[in-house]
Amino acid sequence: MIWYILIIGILLPQSLAHPGFFTSIGQMTDLIHTEKDLVTSLKDYIKAEEDKLEQIKKWAEKLDRLTSTATKDPEGFVGHPVNAFKLMKRLNTEWSELENLVLKDMSDGFISNLTIQRQYFPNDEDQVGAAKALLRLQDTYNLDTDTISKGNLPGVKHISFLTAEDCFELGKVAYTEADYYHTELWMEQALRQLDEGEISTIDKVSVLDYLSYAVYQQGDLDKALLLTKKLLELDPEHQRANGNLKYFEYIMAKEKDVNKSASDDQSDQKTTPKKKGVAVDYLPERQKYEMLCRGEGIKMTPRRQKKLFCRYHDGNRNPKFILAPAKQEDEWDKPRIIRFHDIISDAEIEIVKDLAKPRLSRATVHDPETGKLTTAQYRVSKSAWLSGYENPVVSRINMRIQDLTGLDVSTAEELQKDEPDAFKELGTGNRIATWLFYMSDVSAGGATVFPEVGASVWPKKGTAVFWYNLFASGEGDYSTRHAACPVLVGNKWVSNKWLHERGQEFRRPCTLSELE
Repeated sequence: MIWYILIIGILLPQSLAHPGFFTSIGQMTDLIHTEKDLVTSLKDYIKAEEDKLEQIKKWAEKLDRLTSTATKDPEGFVGHPVNAFKLMKRLNTEWSELENLVLKDMSDGFISNLTIQRQYFPNDEDQVGAAKALLRLQDTYNLDTDTISKGNLPGVKHISFLTAEDCFELGKVAYTEADYYHTELWMEQALRQLDEGEISTIDKVSVLDYLSYAVYQQGDLDKALLLTKKLLELDPEHQRANGNLKYFEYIMAKEKDVNKSASDDQSDQKTTPKKKGVAVDYLPERQKYEMLCRGEGIKMTPRRQKKLFCRYHDGNRNPKFILAPAKQEDEWDKPRIIRFHDIISDAEIEIVKDLAKPRLSRATVHDPETGKLTTAQYRVSKSAWLSGYENPVVSRINMRIQDLTGLDVSTAEELQKDEPDAFKELGTGNRIATWLFYMSDVSAGGATVFPEVGASVWPKKGTAVFWYNLFASGEGDYSTRHAACPVLVGNKWVSNKWLHERGQEFRRPCTLSELE
């Protein structure tokens, strides 16, 4: 019997596929502690430099007083044998000591610590991945750049702002990916913040350079020309902008001639820009998915809603639940999705998480081209497998699933297969049903959505949802195709149990109709 744990982190997860990517909340919190340690080390270095400068300052003040007195009457000053001796001593010995103090490097401790900690730092690919994740969240939850930049996200505990430089970097990441839609959005945001007077290391010329080209790539020549002229007002000698200006004017003149020859009435027609507002990786199915992630497009009618109920469930008179039945709620009717409330305790959740954390590894997907399991940019969760024999809590939870579903869990998957034909190796048939525990609350986002039927199921700590993936006939129920929405704010822990066909012959008898 196997227990499968899946962890999904905040923001970061969505965009990178290399094994070292910082995808889990645990890794991110480790980085927070690493940075705190570096700040402490940096403050120690600053204190050491301040102490050093204080010593040098005292030297300078003492010598300033001494030389001021000596230069008023040099002959009389050195005529005193003690002054003559001390002058020789200072110039021969003490100035050398001062020189050594000035040359003393106080940064050794800080640089050593930084060098050690740098091995744990994210790299350029991680930074790009985090930027892409933010862009994905922007699209999924239909957020404008100003909302993200000001940190006005639902459920946030710690407000964080994006500087104009941050916005510029996001625009550059999109530009590198030829995603001119997001390039325009973030360069415009950077420009707005600069126009509002924000002090920044970037300048308007650099922003306008990227912005004008991104707008041009989307077909809006009028706006591209306007932005280029604005750039040249700031930097008349900008070589690329001057070249672009001539090119844009040439293209517009050429299109105007074409329009004029086609119709005299359209001689003043402006260039029609291409349709904008669609991300570079847009897919039709993605729109339905994103709407459900936002809680939009849910297809539950009031008439169907009235048929959904809450009840107490005793597992068909199971002795364990007769006196303390489980709380059951209908989440959806077709396919039937049931939520069990207060079905796993906080203590059990912590035990399962502690067992899983040391063995978490990047989750994989099936590559249709190679037929092998591989990592994917869109799936950056981490997973671990736990067997019932490892801990009595896991065993107890497994039996709870069996008691409440009436299905045999002994044929559940025993280990995470790396082969594409994992089900054949198991010899237990297809996955007949899914039991999904929510082991954390999520501040915003993180729903489980079913695009085929327009259903969204939201995380709630201590609950579990259950549905059948197959009809009783053994045919696949494609309406149960589901996907996890990215976490907008917070982090998400879920665990799921996949139950297989073998062993369910008398627990869920086969029907003659394919769709029953």
